[in-house]
Amino acid sequence: MAAFQFNYAIYYLHTLDLPNSITFGGQFKFLTFLCAIIQALYYIVSLVNDFVGTNELVPRRAPAIRQFKDWLLSTLAFPVALNVGITFWTLYAIDRELVFPKVLDPVFPSWLNHVLHTNIVVFIVLEMFTSYRAYPSRAKGLTGLAIFMGSYLVWIHIIKHYSNVWVYPVLEVLQLPQRIVFFVAVLGFTFALYLLGEFINNVVWAKEVKLSQRKSN
Repeated sequence: MAAFQFNYAIYYLHTLDLPNSITFGGQFKFLTFLCAIIQALYYIVSLVNDFVGTNELVPRRAPAIRQFKDWLLSTLAFPVALNVGITFWTLYAIDRELVFPKVLDPVFPSWLNHVLHTNIVVFIVLEMFTSYRAYPSRAKGLTGLAIFMGSYLVWIHIIKHYSNVWVYPVLEVLQLPQRIVFFVAVLGFTFALYLLGEFINNVVWAKEVKLSQRKSN
């Protein structure tokens, strides 16, 4: 169900003609859209793993599809989903014009908004409690996340350079020092979410993993 809804949301969003939208970069300029792609990819990979991989807690030799599934959730799917969901609804509560102007209401359905900014959090948190994944080393995981987030920051500056407009209205009202603080805070928050996911995974699955390791020895 998760794979279907996120893939459909991507298709629907890609066909939307948003008012006053920057054409440069298309929907790929929005972290929300990129996050939806990550979620869709993760659940597709999970489905493939169900058929050709393994869902053992601690397999003796994890197949490549299982290793990629674990890496994708740990490094990108969980921290980016929570970043998008929490940041969006926090700014929305402060002033919705900063992230989701009212002018979008006639063309951007409410269900799509919740799929992209609410369901991404609900489903990925449920995933943390219903299936175990082997986290990569902290250095590798945070490096992968840093590369993704750093690339996105470079990307929105490229868009600003060629369109002379910031992707998100909130960036328009911030002065340069404030934007720097904002970007650093977002990066720090995202890294903290990675550590949160690692912590949840270890706490929830510690007993089961130890029991599985004893049985396999």
